[in-house]
Amino acid sequence: MFWSIVFSREVVLRALKLAAVVGPILIAINHGDALLTGDIDGVRLSKMLLTLFIPYAVSTYSSVGAIKSHAHKP
Repeated sequence: MFWSIVFSREVVLRALKLAAVVGPILIAINHGDALLTGDIDGVRLSKMLLTLFIPYAVSTYSSVGAIKSHAHKP
């Protein structure tokens, strides 16, 4: 049941929308100086991609928890 919720259309779309907003903000905060100077290497790029994944993962986790909690209520 967990994985079916994780990959459900509603959860994936919600997480993508959140990651599309929050991810760039986090990248700007954490890597803005490097972006402005063009100091982007493979390591920094992989950190930026991971930074995009974090809000996606948090949104997915909280959505699954909310859906499972709601499903167990009478």
